[in-house]
Amino acid sequence: MSLFKSASTVSLLTLASRVTGLVRDVLMSSVFGVSALTDAFYVAFRIPNLFRRVLGEGAFSQAFVPVLSATRTEGGEDSARQLIDHVGTLLLWALVLLCVAGVVGAPLMVWAMASGLERSGSFDAAVVMTRWMFPYIGFMSLVAFAGGILNTWKRFAVPAASPVLLNVALIGSIVLGAPLFRRWGIEPIYAQCVGVMVGGLLQLAIQVPALRRLGLMPRLGVRLAALRAAWADPGTRKILGLMLPAMIGVSGAQLSLLINTQIASHLTAGSVTWITNADRLMEFPSAMLGVALGVVLMPQLAAARAAKDADRYSAMLDWGLRLIVLLALPCAAALLVFPVPLVAVLFHNGAFDDASVLRTADALAGYGVGLVGIVSIKVLAAGFYARHDMRTPMRISLAALAVTQLLNLAFVPWLQHAGLTLAIGVGQLLNALALWVGLRRADAYQLAPGWGRFLLQVLAGTAVMTALLFWGAHGFDWVGLRGQRLLRIGLLAGFVVGAALLYFGVLAACGVRLRSFMRR
Repeated sequence: MSLFKSASTVSLLTLASRVTGLVRDVLMSSVFGVSALTDAFYVAFRIPNLFRRVLGEGAFSQAFVPVLSATRTEGGEDSARQLIDHVGTLLLWALVLLCVAGVVGAPLMVWAMASGLERSGSFDAAVVMTRWMFPYIGFMSLVAFAGGILNTWKRFAVPAASPVLLNVALIGSIVLGAPLFRRWGIEPIYAQCVGVMVGGLLQLAIQVPALRRLGLMPRLGVRLAALRAAWADPGTRKILGLMLPAMIGVSGAQLSLLINTQIASHLTAGSVTWITNADRLMEFPSAMLGVALGVVLMPQLAAARAAKDADRYSAMLDWGLRLIVLLALPCAAALLVFPVPLVAVLFHNGAFDDASVLRTADALAGYGVGLVGIVSIKVLAAGFYARHDMRTPMRISLAALAVTQLLNLAFVPWLQHAGLTLAIGVGQLLNALALWVGLRRADAYQLAPGWGRFLLQVLAGTAVMTALLFWGAHGFDWVGLRGQRLLRIGLLAGFVVGAALLYFGVLAACGVRLRSFMRR
């Protein structure tokens, strides 16, 4: 399967996940609106997600996938299966201990992330919801483990499709669970906690048949003898050694998110929700491009590195970066000039008021500044992880964290919650630039010919498209059209389709051959 086809598969399934996630968020905003309790839920849900991104999909995946891919290339299938069994055993023991600690330490974690909830009276609610949802990290870490195995064997569909199940479970908890909880005299938003846990269990369950078809179902040891054997495996020791710097590197971005949530909890009530809704929209292009490419490229870059095929390694990186520039740059421009129409059509329903549309749009524009960097990091960092170099991304991530917090000092007093997303955007741009420079200096990545002309062609298409969207954003009263829902939806669809046709039309006129991206 070609890289383009693999990336397209992951991207389309990620789109399905984001669409169902958007339906979930639209229902959430319509039913629950923006309040101190919605802030409490998003804080509580963010805590297990923080651990998931740092440990499960972050440091663990970044260390596990390259080592597993190299073990398979160098030692064959039997060595890879043994490594899977040993890693799975250690992971199971670690997750049991982590989940127990998380449930016990929920008050401390909520205070560390959002102590401002004490002022709004929703701190205790956030603690209760954290305790209900923290075991979700156990499900999702095992999902990341299974996904790493399947991706190494180039089975990308199941791991990419599984997030849809979480969204379906949460939609069910809003439509069915919330009315039941209200009837029972329980605050309806607590139904979301049930949805999160059911969604995590479903995501894990869907991995099992795919692993069994490949004969890769891990044999997890629950006895101390199995734990000792797993600990003695050189492969697991190598993964653990790579995990520490990877964890510190990933923690940079997540620590920035934690600090920003803490700051937002002390701003106007609703700030956490506005940022979260903006984050959901930003994740459409970042996940469909950055995450999809990172998932597909990581095992193949690691295999090329293990085979000492430097030309193939560099060519794959170059292809990924060109595809990001081609697709992420116009998306970034759209977030900058067209945020109000996007937020108004998607969220301006039910309890979601006019002011929340504008506040969410401000936060979304801040993300637009750094979208190209946010997406590029997924590919650039994969280039280092495939080389088993975790320390360089770690140092760069920590430096980006420091820069982001310095920018917060300048932006937040001026822009409030939108300053937080702008600081993240600028920090991630600098992070991506530093990673790119690092790969170039290590002589791991060589630019293929034609980059200068390609950039000019993309900039020309983006400029023409941006002009259309700017006119569309200011030519209609998107907030005032709340009562004319079908008209507003039709206008948004028309501008989005028109912008895409105009962009790719300009590219074709400038001589960009899109089919060349499909051959990689």
